[in-house]
Amino acid sequence: MPARLPLSTLLLAITTAASAQIPAEAPAVNPITVRGFLPGKPVARALRPLPLAAIVGNASQGTVEVVVTLSLPAGVRVQGEATTRTVTLEPAEEVSVEWEIAAAEPGEHRFGVSARARDGEASTAELDLLFLPPVEIQKLDYIPDPEPADSPLLVGAHHCPLWEADKPQMWANIIKHPERTPALGFYAQENPEVSDWETKWAVEHGIDFFIYCWYRTSQGGPVTTQFSSAIHDALFESRFVDKMKFTIMWENQSRGRAGVADEADLMGNLLPFWMENYFTHPSYLKVDGKPVLFVYRPEFLIEDLGGEAQVVAAFDKMRQACRDAGFSGLYILGEYRGLDPNHLQLMKRLGLDYTFAYCWHVPDSPTPQVAIDTQMRYIEKTQELAILPQVVTVSQAWSGWSDEGSIWKIPPQDFETLLTRARDLVAALPAEDLGSRMLLLDNWNEWGEGHYIAPYREYGFGYLDAVRKTLTSAPEAHTDLIPEDIGMGPYDTAYVTQARLDEEARKLMGQRVLKAGAAEEEGLVGWWAFDEDQQSPAALDYSGHRLGGVLNSASRTQGVDGSALLCDGGSVTVPSHPSLSPTSGLSIECWVKTDVPAQGNTWMVNRVYSGGISTGYRLGVLEGKPCFEVPLTDWSHHLQAEVDLPTGRWVHLAGTFDGQVMRIYVDGTLSGTMERPGPVKANDFALTLGSYDPGHQAHFHGVLDEVKLYSRPLSAKEVAAHHALLAHRAAEQ
Repeated sequence: MPARLPLSTLLLAITTAASAQIPAEAPAVNPITVRGFLPGKPVARALRPLPLAAIVGNASQGTVEVVVTLSLPAGVRVQGEATTRTVTLEPAEEVSVEWEIAAAEPGEHRFGVSARARDGEASTAELDLLFLPPVEIQKLDYIPDPEPADSPLLVGAHHCPLWEADKPQMWANIIKHPERTPALGFYAQENPEVSDWETKWAVEHGIDFFIYCWYRTSQGGPVTTQFSSAIHDALFESRFVDKMKFTIMWENQSRGRAGVADEADLMGNLLPFWMENYFTHPSYLKVDGKPVLFVYRPEFLIEDLGGEAQVVAAFDKMRQACRDAGFSGLYILGEYRGLDPNHLQLMKRLGLDYTFAYCWHVPDSPTPQVAIDTQMRYIEKTQELAILPQVVTVSQAWSGWSDEGSIWKIPPQDFETLLTRARDLVAALPAEDLGSRMLLLDNWNEWGEGHYIAPYREYGFGYLDAVRKTLTSAPEAHTDLIPEDIGMGPYDTAYVTQARLDEEARKLMGQRVLKAGAAEEEGLVGWWAFDEDQQSPAALDYSGHRLGGVLNSASRTQGVDGSALLCDGGSVTVPSHPSLSPTSGLSIECWVKTDVPAQGNTWMVNRVYSGGISTGYRLGVLEGKPCFEVPLTDWSHHLQAEVDLPTGRWVHLAGTFDGQVMRIYVDGTLSGTMERPGPVKANDFALTLGSYDPGHQAHFHGVLDEVKLYSRPLSAKEVAAHHALLAHRAAEQ
């Protein structure tokens, strides 16, 4: 069993995404904070020791003695230690205060923690935990074989395969929502044992097949994929690969990459890849002797193939190729989650066999009952339109990757109601339809986007038990195992390793450092000069305000003054902090150097993201010209400079806003203005330097140095002076 990161370090690390370094000159109203309060295991069991830890911080300028108190519900006891501890915290220090508790009975329990300095206000946090029924721990050689729960329907679950070992950033939204923590922890999906656990849990609750999202990375040549490890490395190498069926949903949404270049590409590259790797696999789902293929955004094929008639012809050729391979044909299902008859007519004209929804959009953050009723109206209306037959999907929840738009969740008990209504509707469909034999569940494991039914911290096996109860004839009483029960796991070694590195960076980026002249700069919020050691994982804030950031696959190179950030896809993330949201006015300035002309939609300073597209600010390049944005409405107020961004030399850029007018400067000279009355809309996003977002394709191509953020508008004279200060060094390079 791999060595685990100490609970204190792990919890400090996994709360970093929501953390904030407190500026030394502007402490919070209450300098004592509880930044995190979490258990030390993905899920809890009754009668089994469970570590709990509270992350307590001191944002004051002095050493503070803090009393930390754990509040326990009835039926839960703390083992070995008192519920109250006293810790001494130095300025800007954070510590993990830990206890080990045990619950006498299964069920939901609420815990509380408070941290208080002498004569100070208490900082508090609460934690709701579900304790699963007790199971005696035993050491087994491997996961016990699944015990299937049979259903008269073919029950499928959409499977989101984004959770690879080298992509720990995919867990960012789950870190903000620790109640979503999977029972497998922050797992690496390429591990065959992970696949076997998923198969066991699915089969034992009546799920017959997974629909894996399938991503092509380029088109027009031999097929290459991304996020395919869940199938190729895990499922195909797993012991239980023959215990459950699988199929794919072609993610045909990234134009120019995910689709096909032409019919020859479809028939000569893509279909043969699917045939060899999937359709002919014994565990691939076939119904009526036909492989079942799900397609996301099938309408994009019209442009790829040259017209509707060409799509129809291509689908016919695909079906014939399957018949030539010994199948009875091919079922092709197209994704659509709306009620526009014209779109459904288009899908019918294209030759699709059925429509299905990956998920259902339910507006206005509804209650569970409204979410159920709305979905059923969508499903019933699709049936009433009688344009294209459907395979029904039911959705459990939605939040979006950045908690944007409508946010809702149907608890397991209410999910039973939705499942029952959907089951009864499906039973009334024409018997010859695939839709009368199949029901789809949204989603098995879309942890980041907020819809999932796999076992996890908040509800345990609640959603799967609802499926077993409503869709199968299996007895309701059963035992659900987790890896800890049989001495297996953990499966989060890759994430834990990265968490250790992030924790080291977090400690570094909280240092208070001052660059010459910083103390005299009025309104200076942050100054990122990238002058640390080459191997440092942190980018310090040289304003003295401790707003350091962490490097994401980024490196340093020669800068206009010291070192600079090389923007080749890497970036720096500065954790969210209120001081990053000046509202009455602001200025951003930096030095950049690039050899790439005519960049379009690339960003070097960004705080405008999906979920907050009318908030924040950003500085980048749009249509080859420097661009400064302070949106008032969604994606509004892009102020482009009057000149193209020069190449081959260092350039000073600045954007200022005084509450009425935006201004952009290039090399100290005003190069554009735009009226924009009203304050800057605050948000709680991180600040990204070097890119739109970590790993995003809209990253600046070049070198970034001396980034400064001010909480006031700089005057034209000040901007010119700041340019002149380093202009001679820039010219020398």
